[in-house]
Amino acid sequence: MEKKKNSKTKLHIRKGDTVMVIAGDDKGKSGKVLEVLIEKNRAVVEGINIVTKHTKPSAGKPEGGLKKTEAALHVSNLKLVDPASGKPTRVGRKLNDKNKLQRYSKKTGEFIK
Repeated sequence: MEKKKNSKTKLHIRKGDTVMVIAGDDKGKSGKVLEVLIEKNRAVVEGINIVTKHTKPSAGKPEGGLKKTEAALHVSNLKLVDPASGKPTRVGRKLNDKNKLQRYSKKTGEFIK
């Protein structure tokens, strides 16, 4: 029997979160999450992992040239920055007052938006 994959994987980060890079060339830098690619377990972070793309001259852009853009990072290399303390923290999930599962900071114990 084949195992069914959960179609909606839960990640510890979401679009709009502030995260810090904990591994790689941009280690120690932080930025805002612009996009989360759930199926690839990756996220695009503002100002992090900048890559240069070469563009050919075309009718729309006759000069061509180099275009700098953000590339996706694996979510295991990102750590959520706690909104209350401003320090990187691990993320857990627990029920809030309204019996709804919500993310919380393991460092401070407070719920994250």
